[in-house]
Amino acid sequence: MAKSIAVLGLGKFGMSLVRSLNEMGADVLAVDKVEDYVQEIANFCSEAICADLANEEDLNKLGLKEMDIVVCAMGESLEASILSIAVAKEQGVPLIVAKSSSARMSSILRKVGANRVIMPEEYAGARSAAMLVSESVLDYFELGSRLSMIEMAPLNEWIGKSLAELNIRNKYQMTVVACKDEKGEWTPIEPDQPIQEKMKLLAVVDRKNLGKLRNQ
Repeated sequence: MAKSIAVLGLGKFGMSLVRSLNEMGADVLAVDKVEDYVQEIANFCSEAICADLANEEDLNKLGLKEMDIVVCAMGESLEASILSIAVAKEQGVPLIVAKSSSARMSSILRKVGANRVIMPEEYAGARSAAMLVSESVLDYFELGSRLSMIEMAPLNEWIGKSLAELNIRNKYQMTVVACKDEKGEWTPIEPDQPIQEKMKLLAVVDRKNLGKLRNQ
């Protein structure tokens, strides 16, 4: 089942994030107070709503309690970010992610309840999307219009099994090319080599399948 993700704020980062999440198969709610932004993104998400994110009444009408993740992407508005985080937290959202424009703002957002803070200087929208649709993805690099290289933790169901047993290439359209051991060294991985819990895997995957890489 696809993750339900609300992106609050449709600046450059929010727009990029919504488009990337949609491409990766997520169920996305996009929200902004600017009608033109909402209309622009409407074809790239499940639902697009015009709402004032600095207004508690508007926020409560969004139904954030139904979301797996809420991303507060209003990096320039501390007031709207704090209020959005507070409402999402009150409604029991499991994961609240906030965009920040400074180290000071990051500290404040964490204190009011953000589980993760993203700074645009560190994460592009597409890279952030990959890490949101799959908690197993640790790092992400685009290789072209479709393919990505990812560093990931193995899924729970993979532990103790080999690549040959799991048929990963056919199931996820993904090729695992190396593994990192507990010493932090990358080595080639053999088809019959059992996957260990503390391994990190390096793989090439079709971006549209990133949403499948999550624990059930």
